[in-house]
Amino acid sequence: MDRAELTVQAPPERVWELVSDITRAGEWSPEATGGRWRGDATGPAVGARFVGLNRHGVIRWPTHCRVTECEPGRRFTFVVTESRTAWGWVLTPTDDGAGTHVVAWRESVGAPALPVRLLQRSGLLGRDRETMMRDGLEQSLQRVRTIVEAPAG
Repeated sequence: MDRAELTVQAPPERVWELVSDITRAGEWSPEATGGRWRGDATGPAVGARFVGLNRHGVIRWPTHCRVTECEPGRRFTFVVTESRTAWGWVLTPTDDGAGTHVVAWRESVGAPALPVRLLQRSGLLGRDRETMMRDGLEQSLQRVRTIVEAPAG
């Protein structure tokens, strides 16, 4: 499992509102550009499905995802069907109640589909994909911090 963590000066509900809104993923992710809910889903809920939109350089691709954990203000996790990777956020209020300890993580939950493995090995999505993904967790956290700590309005 890869993980990154930091503390932000914003309440868990504010952080959760941002990271669970897949339509806004492009605001903090170095690779995801957003997403759209599928079927009857209109927002985060266990079992809700969405299409994630991604880009690396000139390459763009969709992913098919399912929410597996959804606890407002605490946890948000989804699994990407193609890569068999779970991505998640864990939010814990700080002792003073003014901030949130944020953990962003990713973990393999099975072998990726053959086309995904071939694409990953090709280098088209980066020469050292695993390092890029780990670094992306850190970048995402820093961008989330910037967004949630910005003055409202």
